[in-house]
Amino acid sequence: MPPTAPSRALVTLLIAFLCLAWGSTWIVIADGLRDLPPFTSAAARFLVAALAMTALAPGIARREGGRAPTWRLRLALGVLNFGASYAIVYWTETKLPSGVVSVLWAVFPMLMAASSSWFLSGERLRPAQWAGFALGFAGVALLFATDLRAFGPAGVPAAAILLVSPLVSCVGNTLLKRDGKDTSSALVNRDGMWIGAGVLVALAFAFEREAPVEWTVRATLSVLYLALVGTVATFGLYFWLLRHTEAWRLSTIAYVTPAVALLLGTLLKDEPFTRWTLAGSLTILAGVVLATWRPRRRS
Repeated sequence: MPPTAPSRALVTLLIAFLCLAWGSTWIVIADGLRDLPPFTSAAARFLVAALAMTALAPGIARREGGRAPTWRLRLALGVLNFGASYAIVYWTETKLPSGVVSVLWAVFPMLMAASSSWFLSGERLRPAQWAGFALGFAGVALLFATDLRAFGPAGVPAAAILLVSPLVSCVGNTLLKRDGKDTSSALVNRDGMWIGAGVLVALAFAFEREAPVEWTVRATLSVLYLALVGTVATFGLYFWLLRHTEAWRLSTIAYVTPAVALLLGTLLKDEPFTRWTLAGSLTILAGVVLATWRPRRRS
């Protein structure tokens, strides 16, 4: 018997949780990087996540159903979404503020929208939805208008490299959505996390053997939170939802996470909350509503 699709209300609730959880990860990554080099920190995160997912995956897979993932899907998720994408994010957060990194990563929904329209059948977007994506990205740009202007010559190369991260994630998501509809999300997550951890360990060994490593309480808690909440829980839910809802709808999470990161920065790090913060956040939310809204069909 095929798995039952989740209700629209449950999908909305889970997307809200993903926005909150992933919105917090940008700040937590930056905290961990105060004591750990980037590839080492990312590798530790995915090793812990892979261990946890190995324990959880068999039980989850029995409940959700689905076939075992092909090696193509395992490699796509592990190398692209986990290995390459997170290596770039962690490295970039050593060069640019975490808020700026989250804003630049918000090009992901636009890439996913285009990819869904071109490569995924049945996910053609209406003009109103394209307008929603544009409005959401305008809100993201508004939030960090000052920072974007202040990149300067040193920040531009790092920002350009960062843009590869959402691009490779878009490729991985498209392959998983197109070829993994009946695949167990728990199993593909487990295997992808091990492959991603292997990629990150190799990068740490190649580039950070002489780098100072301090396993402080802050660094340890950062790795544990990012592994268990920011990886196991979030990606487990995300790829399960990807089986049951449109890829472009899930990609709007990347519009909301910069606003969440701003709010947490204000509350936890005393960062200023200006009228531009409010205007940008409201613009993002308006774009998300427009991008995900579908008119009711008449009987």
